[in-house]
Amino acid sequence: MARTKRAPQSETRETLSFLLKLAIIVFIVRSFVFASFYIPSESMLPRLLIGDFLFVSKWNYGYSRWSLPWGLPLIPGRILPHTPARGDVVVFRSPGDDDHDVIKRVIGLPGDTVQMRHGQLWLNGKAIPKQRVADFVLPLTANFPARLCDTPFQGVGSNGQPVCRYPRFRETLPGGKSYDVLDQRMIPQADDTDVYTVPPGDVFLMGDNRDDSADSRFAYPEGMGYIPMERIEGKAVVTFFSTDGSSSWLKPWTWVSAARLDRIGEGF
Repeated sequence: MARTKRAPQSETRETLSFLLKLAIIVFIVRSFVFASFYIPSESMLPRLLIGDFLFVSKWNYGYSRWSLPWGLPLIPGRILPHTPARGDVVVFRSPGDDDHDVIKRVIGLPGDTVQMRHGQLWLNGKAIPKQRVADFVLPLTANFPARLCDTPFQGVGSNGQPVCRYPRFRETLPGGKSYDVLDQRMIPQADDTDVYTVPPGDVFLMGDNRDDSADSRFAYPEGMGYIPMERIEGKAVVTFFSTDGSSSWLKPWTWVSAARLDRIGEGF
């Protein structure tokens, strides 16, 4: 018996149905399970470099409209809410009309007092230990050129290549969470601040690169101010790729040479 030829209209309908189902699955995963995030700035050095790609888990702190792509207003308020822990690295939606995704570290929770004194972090009236460790040495690359590294910090690495060398410190929050921060110089408005009291429902966020981060130390639009928890989209989990910016889409062989493979798999 001759095989019945499928009508073109039927094939088109099946293709559209498949694409619709795929789009729904991607929407659900992107909104409620995992999303990817690209690091566009140096505000979270030394942990995150420009050109890092990471996965963000979406379930840790609950869901709001900002959990959804484009901030679709389909979720009223915040459901299944959970408070972040101090030291968590989170992606959130910035305030203002030009809202966009930003990544910072949680420092203060509702009711906490936060202050910077002579470059040292104080939390609830107590100084957070800040230990000097080895300098952070970052090669100058296509996505971290010399213009992003002030002249006093520029140098030459052991391989003869130009590098940026920043003073690095180790902070340890109450509860034992430790992480590295950079402190390049004394900037009065960033290193000597008033006492901030975190309002209910908000968090106080800071970048690890303390002198190059527009964060909760500064009111919007200069910085971010306090961030409502409903604007938090998720928790940074792991770096899955990183590039130094020297690759070209038209030259596939550069995709490998530009990759920083040693950064893949780094957790938080």
